[in-house]
Amino acid sequence: MTRFKQQDNLIGQSNNFLEVLEQISQIAPLSKPVLIIGERGTGKELVAARLHYLSKRWDQNYLKLNCAALNENLLETELFGYDSGAFTGASKRHEGRFERADNGTLFLDEIANTTGLIQEKLLRVVEYGEFERVGGSRTLKTNARLVAATNEDLPSMAAAGEFRADLLDRLAFDVITLPPLRERLDDILVLAEHFAINMARELEFELFSGFTTKAKRDLLEYHWPGNIRELKNVVERSVYRCNNPHLPVHELVIDPFESPYRPSKRIKTQDRIIKPAVVSSESTAETEVKVEQKLKPLTKTLQFPLSLKDLSQNYEVDLIKSALANCQYNQKKTADALELTYHQLRGYLKKYNLLDSSSADEE
Repeated sequence: MTRFKQQDNLIGQSNNFLEVLEQISQIAPLSKPVLIIGERGTGKELVAARLHYLSKRWDQNYLKLNCAALNENLLETELFGYDSGAFTGASKRHEGRFERADNGTLFLDEIANTTGLIQEKLLRVVEYGEFERVGGSRTLKTNARLVAATNEDLPSMAAAGEFRADLLDRLAFDVITLPPLRERLDDILVLAEHFAINMARELEFELFSGFTTKAKRDLLEYHWPGNIRELKNVVERSVYRCNNPHLPVHELVIDPFESPYRPSKRIKTQDRIIKPAVVSSESTAETEVKVEQKLKPLTKTLQFPLSLKDLSQNYEVDLIKSALANCQYNQKKTADALELTYHQLRGYLKKYNLLDSSSADEE
């Protein structure tokens, strides 16, 4: 059976995602630069590829480069090439990405990580289509369309002098801002099923039996800081761990490191091992005492019959609120104080609508 290679294509039905697709279709036929903004894992590279393949350049070269992966010198030679003898070891001419992407598209990811020198040279290419190879004196022309992406706030960086404002003006002929997954609730289950079916095929399952109601609820309630990339990893891991094509996936394996045997967090400095600061036992004890004192008069005045569920929920809410207050509303410290994982605590906060009161440290 022949499989479609690009399994992680742009998929969704939410209104904000469909608006992005419409914007892509509108700008794709032009040869103007495009800037793609979005959190990590939102699909910036997929958008860049879609811009190329919907353009008139679809049958020409589509090249991509991560600017954060190379230092200034390597990035300069990769982008603009170099002539023979430009530096030690340069025995022959090397064509850069702009030269090879002539009449095609060049996608530069993590554009915010470029230095002032690289930004100056990029400005010249975007404005005039001209550049020189490193160590060369001849001006070359290129008709490459530039598509750039970042997860940084470039206008703020430009205002602070950390990114060239004139380059930002040229790059931002149009800006495509991708919504994070938490703002695409209508797409989460659609994407999850897509990734699950692909994983079932990879595992050679005869079918995928879907997700249980609990698993669907967990998918929708989790905040997905890693966006679509994280969703893909979680779904594939969960299908693999379930390991039964005839059973629906019930448990999501969000944190593969979670284990009762996980080594404690320690920082090793030379010959000393320093344990990081934790919530003091006094503050935890104070929390327990406060809750216990609160509940003592309650237990003396209990009237039966009563709702055990309501009583238990009230106890949990009081305990969580007290722990949050003692930990200065730092959710990670509160989770440690209650011997919960961070994601378990977030689940409780959402369950009891306590997120607004603990917004000081959501992430």
